[in-house]
Amino acid sequence: MRNYWLRMLPRKRNRQLRYPCGVIPAAIEKEVLIDAPVEVVWRVVTEPEQIRQWFSEEAEIELRVGGKGRLKFKSGIQYFVQVEVMEPPHRFAFRWVHPEGSPAREDNSMLVEFTLAAEGGGTRLRVVESGFDKIDWSDAEKARYADDHSRGWSRFAEQLRDYVSRTR
Repeated sequence: MRNYWLRMLPRKRNRQLRYPCGVIPAAIEKEVLIDAPVEVVWRVVTEPEQIRQWFSEEAEIELRVGGKGRLKFKSGIQYFVQVEVMEPPHRFAFRWVHPEGSPAREDNSMLVEFTLAAEGGGTRLRVVESGFDKIDWSDAEKARYADDHSRGWSRFAEQLRDYVSRTR
């Protein structure tokens, strides 16, 4: 029996998406073990001058719950952020992708959460981006976003790890 639901997307698109036809993850999760103490990794994850070294080309963040910020990437894409959780040195979370000038809410933004835990002589960093089930986007938009950001968080987690190892 042929699987006709795959024919709903153009053939080229089927090869590009990892989450075809509405199969969207609840969250994107990435973990990396970093050879540095939690306090060092915390600074690299939260301080704008450090964020610019491994994540975005420009970074401005008010480091407090409710604080606003902006991240701009080399691609020209710019996201406005709102800090949701600030629990030094173990948990930091923000919402992003909401429209400029709009308050970040569950239905118009994604939540990115960094959790840091001591492990051996280093730090286990876990990054989770969630909100796919609440944001008001089409399934195709969610699938593209999930695919792009899944690859992106893998790359950025490695860049963060490599940056910390070079600066120690």
